[in-house]
Amino acid sequence: MALAGLREKPMDRLCLLLGEGRWPIDIIEELVIKPLHSGDIYASFQFRTQWDTDFLLGSKVSHYRLFPKSLGQVISKFSVRELHISFTQGYWRTMQWGQPFLPSPPGAELWVWFQDTVTDEWPLEVITVMFVSYSCSVDLAWKELTNVLSGIFCASLNFIDSTNTVQPSASFKPLGVGNVTDQRFLRYAVLPREIVCTENLTPWKKLLPCGSKAGLAVLMKSEKLFHSSFHSQALHIRPVCKDWQCKSTSWELRQTLNVVFDLHTSGQGKREWSLFKMFSRTLTEACPLASSSKVYVDITDNPQGELFELSPATPLVSQAVVLGDGRTYSVYDLTDHATFGQTHSLNVLLRWRAAEREMLRPLLHGERYVAGYGLQTGEIHTLVYNNHPYRAFPVLLLDTVPWYLRLYIHTLTVTSKGRDNKPSYIHYQPSKDRLQPHLLEMLIQLPPNSVTEVTVQFERALLKWTEYTPDPNHGFYVGSSVISALVPSVVAMDTNNTQERPLFSSFFPCKEESTYFMRIYTEPLLVNLPTPDFSMPYNVICLTCTVVAVGYGSLYNLLTRTFQVEEPSQGLAKRLANIIRRLRGVPLLT
Repeated sequence: MALAGLREKPMDRLCLLLGEGRWPIDIIEELVIKPLHSGDIYASFQFRTQWDTDFLLGSKVSHYRLFPKSLGQVISKFSVRELHISFTQGYWRTMQWGQPFLPSPPGAELWVWFQDTVTDEWPLEVITVMFVSYSCSVDLAWKELTNVLSGIFCASLNFIDSTNTVQPSASFKPLGVGNVTDQRFLRYAVLPREIVCTENLTPWKKLLPCGSKAGLAVLMKSEKLFHSSFHSQALHIRPVCKDWQCKSTSWELRQTLNVVFDLHTSGQGKREWSLFKMFSRTLTEACPLASSSKVYVDITDNPQGELFELSPATPLVSQAVVLGDGRTYSVYDLTDHATFGQTHSLNVLLRWRAAEREMLRPLLHGERYVAGYGLQTGEIHTLVYNNHPYRAFPVLLLDTVPWYLRLYIHTLTVTSKGRDNKPSYIHYQPSKDRLQPHLLEMLIQLPPNSVTEVTVQFERALLKWTEYTPDPNHGFYVGSSVISALVPSVVAMDTNNTQERPLFSSFFPCKEESTYFMRIYTEPLLVNLPTPDFSMPYNVICLTCTVVAVGYGSLYNLLTRTFQVEEPSQGLAKRLANIIRRLRGVPLLT
């Protein structure tokens, strides 16, 4: 039966699938609202679409049903195993807000795992060339993939090329099923200067099963989302197990949107929040295609209601282990019509009763800055904080530095508590001018309750005048450092992957009860380079034109002008004087 044209009519598609007696795709949507210790509000949307098909086996797909066809064709054409992309406006303030559910760096980030059969997807004349290796074929797929994604999300991903693409050896492991360790099939790139706007959010919302017409997506009003302290939207595609035995796999599309509203966005002095104040809308129904649609409100720090008041009250309470800590949530089930009450509308209201409490320091935190003076040399400082009182653990640090900052690796130093801290693993890939950036990966052991400082000196290169940006005096951006670690957990982690858990607590796989995986990003750097005076050509043109006009113009007039001798004629005054003198009988003037 043809499914064309049903994407704009969710109810028709629901009736069609139910009429066929099958439900090939599982859809879950969640909204988590977390009051922060600073008084701000953290809202995290997560939408999961799980499709029971297997591209890894090379199966041909004719009907994509609720799975976005544009993404399904991308996976099939480019032999993509995993795809992770994020667009972020603002910087996540870890010391004030804690850790996010899914971290992302400022700007645009894209990392993709390709299948090991990617070379078979290219024309025969390309494969038969003897010197074409796996990496060359992956580079071709990577270049075309970035251009396709640039068109899908209306972003500047087409500016991703070899100068900002790296192949990390250990930092970005696959998050789905499968044990792929060959980094030749991995590509990672970041555009720290990418500006996120409505033109990026609109195509992202169109990928949702119900679009922005029903369910939690109705709250995504662009005017409110971008009038916030932090905004990040991401999309993750990966293969996951279809059942607990993992005999077959299915594709998971997870779309996330994180936003932080500060105290002054509403312009009111009252410290109270609601769905209507944050999003200018309320919830009236769940997505009719979703099997689960819930709103979670974090009440861990408010067990007796002494910190804030939550209304309407709900009897549903859920507990989950999130980022190594046990959390308690009030749950609003949108699939239950009783949740909306007599008004047929849900407007969760949070009214503060007491001042915010002091927040506990995060166990892992990172900072980065540039030191030095002048425009010739400088030094990059990266600070990694381990705030655990008695546990030491290793972290994996990834630095990607553009080629025009020439690193002096012999000046690399790692110190903890005033002593040298020798990394147990170092992977360094030197840059090539105008071809590839620096790649530096290190495995560092962080002592308990310590600050580890990583420093390296660099020299600024002088670019060609055509390589400067339109605003060169603003500076050049350097992407964030990536810190990955298995952090000690406060409570025992749940390693049972067969148990149903909320989406916000089940993204990163967990294999140990005593630790959990965490990835954080530092601030991006803004570095000034030696910049020529771009007004000098204008000055030279003006001076040259003046000299030509005065010098050459005068000489040209002298060479081309014709000189003639004219007889002097009597003037009017002289003629009048002669008339008067003739009347008086006086001799005339000559």
